[in-house]
Amino acid sequence: MDPSVHFITVAARDLDAARRFYGALGWEPRHDVPGEIVFYRSAAGQLLGFFDAESFARDAGTPGAAPTTTGVTLSHNVGSREAVVALVAAMVAAGGTVRKEPQEGEFGGVFHAHVADPNGLVWEVAHNPAWSVRADGEVDLG
Repeated sequence: MDPSVHFITVAARDLDAARRFYGALGWEPRHDVPGEIVFYRSAAGQLLGFFDAESFARDAGTPGAAPTTTGVTLSHNVGSREAVVALVAAMVAAGGTVRKEPQEGEFGGVFHAHVADPNGLVWEVAHNPAWSVRADGEVDLG
């Protein structure tokens, strides 16, 4: 198997709230089916999709089940501590909820915060001076 992820699909209890949140952060839909699903480009060759929770459950073969997202964070790395604070503020203004205020992390010299989107998907916003994201999108772990 080629080591790549092309789609990340999240069950959205409130699809319109997801559209408002990501739209307020400047994300442009790549494919949008009102009432069903919306996809955003999350990296080169990768889409992040929000699928209506009821439709998600039917598609997963578990109709009536309430899908949840736990034990997962999506991470966005920025170039400075100030950029962490600024992005967290923008995410809150867009409808996100701070789960962990910007602060020193326990591991690896990271300064980070956790923000949940309106459907509970948790984003880690981080600055690690030893790590960087190159212009081609590749992550350099130092």
